[in-house]
Amino acid sequence: MKKIGFLSFGHWTDSPGSRTRSAADVLHQSIDLAVAAEEVGADGAYFRVHHFANQLGSPFPLLAAVGARTSRIEIGTGVIDMRYENPLYMAEDAGAADLIAGERLQLGVSRGSPEQVIEGYKYFGYQPGEGKTDADMGREHTEVLLKVLEGGGFAQPNPRPMFPNPPGLLRVEPHSPTLRDRIWWGAASDATAEWAAKLGMNLMSSTLKTDESGEPFHVQQAKQIRRFRDAWAEAGHDHEPRVSVSRSIMPLIDDESRAYFGHERSSDDQFGNIDTFRAVFGRTYAAEPEQLVEQLRDDEAIAESDTVLVTVPNQLGVEYNTRLLESLVKDVAPALGWK
Repeated sequence: MKKIGFLSFGHWTDSPGSRTRSAADVLHQSIDLAVAAEEVGADGAYFRVHHFANQLGSPFPLLAAVGARTSRIEIGTGVIDMRYENPLYMAEDAGAADLIAGERLQLGVSRGSPEQVIEGYKYFGYQPGEGKTDADMGREHTEVLLKVLEGGGFAQPNPRPMFPNPPGLLRVEPHSPTLRDRIWWGAASDATAEWAAKLGMNLMSSTLKTDESGEPFHVQQAKQIRRFRDAWAEAGHDHEPRVSVSRSIMPLIDDESRAYFGHERSSDDQFGNIDTFRAVFGRTYAAEPEQLVEQLRDDEAIAESDTVLVTVPNQLGVEYNTRLLESLVKDVAPALGWK
């Protein structure tokens, strides 16, 4: 059995054909799509976080709103760039949103991807320490967040507080007691997947990965997942980890979907350089549902995962993406044994 969720980048533009012409459009439609996804039987609503872009930024108001409008599906991010985050403030926001949602948050965090501006985290007030990189800073912020989410007190109470304090050191509130086990690390490389396993984070592997062997994307990603699981076992954690993979999957079910994505039928993996590393970007799966079943059955990384996040073309609107998700849930997933 696998969980199926959607992952939205939350783009908006006033260009012709866009059904998301403003930030307000994207925010309201994101909530509506999550509600619709729950109704058609999908398992998760996940949102990408980018700063300085016409895309979804601050995630917690949206996650809380989705949590208040839904009752079953998982609600998550893929991913929050920890270079930009105050981990204590984030723990408060995440705790509140998780409690509103009935403890359904699945927070994907990471060092982040190339952003719209140079060293954008500096505008948010953060700089790497002496001799450290921005990636080091993102991992340090993550380790602080994980520690705070454990719920132990660490702050010295005021002897003359405005309100009575419980005994001992204080923690940030509100605290969600189970959220620590629902933090995911978005790993591009095998090494960071192993690091995440040692810290007890679940693994979120996207459609982009560091090219470490020249092999097809899904083969390299499957190897990454196995290395993550080996490192998890070696660390001796007392529960099983979750693993998600992201995929561009476009069922061609009507004239509209064929017009938009029919040209992707012969899509292949792409290799290229991003910043200072060589990357491999996974293909788009675009075909009629019965053909998708055959193609996805051969994807080694999907076989290794328990959750598949489908990247949706959010600018095509709620109705289109609801049909996409419904086809995956009803036409594709059962034939693959996912449901």
